[in-house]
Amino acid sequence: MLKTRVLTAVIILPLFLSALFLLQDIFWAIVLLALSIIGSREWSRLAGFSVRNTIIFMLLTTLAGGELLFQMSESIKTNAYSADLIWVYALSVVFWIIGVPPYLKQVYTIKNPLILMLIGWILLLPTCLALYQLRAISPLLLLGLMATIWISDTAAYFTGKTFGKHKLANQISPNKTWEGVAGALVAVLVYGLIWDLWLTEESLATLLIPLLLLMTILGIIGDLYESLMKRHAGVKDSGNILPGHGGILDRIDALISSLPFAILALLIFYSPVS
Repeated sequence: MLKTRVLTAVIILPLFLSALFLLQDIFWAIVLLALSIIGSREWSRLAGFSVRNTIIFMLLTTLAGGELLFQMSESIKTNAYSADLIWVYALSVVFWIIGVPPYLKQVYTIKNPLILMLIGWILLLPTCLALYQLRAISPLLLLGLMATIWISDTAAYFTGKTFGKHKLANQISPNKTWEGVAGALVAVLVYGLIWDLWLTEESLATLLIPLLLLMTILGIIGDLYESLMKRHAGVKDSGNILPGHGGILDRIDALISSLPFAILALLIFYSPVS
């Protein structure tokens, strides 16, 4: 399994970096839309949709994702920091901060397919737009923000494995511990301080560390949310498109909850130097 995971990562990472830095905007949008469609298929599985509802959900995801990407591409032609679609990001953040925590405590469950479709769009579409707009602002910025989650996940895994004693959410993900959370926050703090040394813009430097730490917390919430959905669905992975890693949602669960927040914070609190 480890060999398969490493081999998949060795293949996927260069492809991702090539797409991030080399693809024209239109082809980057096509890649993001394709990933959203695959993600919609995986979400249909986790939500327990019928074949009919799965087809409807995937078709509507394609149409909505394509339309939003087109609107975004038009909006950022003159200003990469365009706030025309800021409501999409705000909806995502509200969902993760207000809607998800009670669900993780299993205060309520959702069975209605229409509500589950809406949740699927809240997961997929803001992430798709965030990936598009952040790349338009700066591919390096997007990579740096994504690296925050990768560093957080790695630090949480090794810290939790070495020192973990206090379970974070035993009924959802038994391997996650509070010690792992602490390790993730410390690692991201160090990463943010190092990143800060390279920044010359004071407004971004001031925002950076709080942004990265909050991204880390939201990333953990996103990870737990997908784990709970998989538990309810009775599956180990959301899909099998990535050998050794599972599905698309398995790889981007923490990004789904953190990237829309990141771009929302930048649009509200950061004023780029002209």
